[in-house]
Amino acid sequence: MAFYEHTFIGKQDLSDKEVDNLVNKYSEIINKSGKILKTEKWGLLNLATKIKKNRKGIFVHFKFETEKDKSVKEVEEKLTVDNNIIRYLTVKYDKLDLKKEYFAQTTK
Repeated sequence: MAFYEHTFIGKQDLSDKEVDNLVNKYSEIINKSGKILKTEKWGLLNLATKIKKNRKGIFVHFKFETEKDKSVKEVEEKLTVDNNIIRYLTVKYDKLDLKKEYFAQTTK
């Protein structure tokens, strides 16, 4: 069983409904041959440099497991042609830390 972290950046002008539709669309693809362990919506964040004329992007992060690399390739192929997606990154792990949240809200 292989573990993956997958992050994609949507255009800054997407509505909440459109972001939810993107999450559902790619979740269904992953769930065909794997299992999503955690989904995090990081929200609208500044980009270090402009990407396709965007200074900000909506970040979504998946942690999932799958036995086949086929689902990862399918997700990446669909993300490549999706006009609402600016960038994406998939990283393969031997073991996932499900407790760590990169952009968790901290209380002071």
